[in-house]
Amino acid sequence: MHVSGLVSVALFFFAATGVSGFSVTTSNPDVQVKENDGTDLKCTYSADFGSSPRLEWKFKDLKDSQSYVVFDGKPTSPYASRVTLYGSNLRFSKVTRVDNGVYYCEVTGNDGHFGEVEVKLTVLVPPSPPLCRIPDSVTTGGVAMLSCNDAAGSPPPQYNWYKDGVLLPADPNKISGFKNATYRLNAKTGNLEFPALTKMDSGQYFCEAFNTAGPPQRCAVKSMEVRDLNTGGIVAGVIVALLLVILLVLGVWYANKKGYLPKKKESKPKPSVVYQPTSLHGGGEEEDGEFKQKSSFVV
Repeated sequence: MHVSGLVSVALFFFAATGVSGFSVTTSNPDVQVKENDGTDLKCTYSADFGSSPRLEWKFKDLKDSQSYVVFDGKPTSPYASRVTLYGSNLRFSKVTRVDNGVYYCEVTGNDGHFGEVEVKLTVLVPPSPPLCRIPDSVTTGGVAMLSCNDAAGSPPPQYNWYKDGVLLPADPNKISGFKNATYRLNAKTGNLEFPALTKMDSGQYFCEAFNTAGPPQRCAVKSMEVRDLNTGGIVAGVIVALLLVILLVLGVWYANKKGYLPKKKESKPKPSVVYQPTSLHGGGEEEDGEFKQKSSFVV
């Protein structure tokens, strides 16, 4: 009964405190630090793993590529110059934007028990002036895609678009002054799409990239002009092209009629040569020295 009572007390204590066996935890699961600064990624584990468990740190970057940071108790060669392990914590002397991603603290006990905890590291890099692509001239009723991108900022920047100095709302249908607008704006990708252009879409456009690491940055202002399709010019061009073709045909016909064009030389047939061999046998058919044809062939 005494032992049973101790077990019950222990179970009650674990339930009340939230402590469970073989646990791996961190005091800061989301670390944010400026580029080129140092930081610590913290990891603690319960005593259930024993006095000298196996400890490893793994890294998964933003492209889901994984690698070891600490293996067999030591930093791997790519990190040896700027990473140290103190206790179970990982210390960076300096971080760069390539360190963005998720780090896994993995602990394996002597008896094979395993536990891990994730720590997300965000390296703060202010946005740079984004690269904007804005067409100069487009036609009414057509489709236009304006793009904006900054690959350097971290966390990945989001984007605002401006027309004639006025911020374009992400959802124009919710703003009374933009209810007639037909554009579609994606703040995450930076794309501003016009599925059916109108003359009202002409204007001066620029894009702004922003994140939590620093002040926003803008690209240069560029004009986009929406023009009506020049159907009259297209018809006139087709008519001129047809007239040129007709004049060319008439010119060839007239030149051929007047003999200005060289005529084809008629090829003359080769004459046939008839060979008449002499008779190999004398006879009555040859009289008075007169030769009569026996056979012939054409060369």
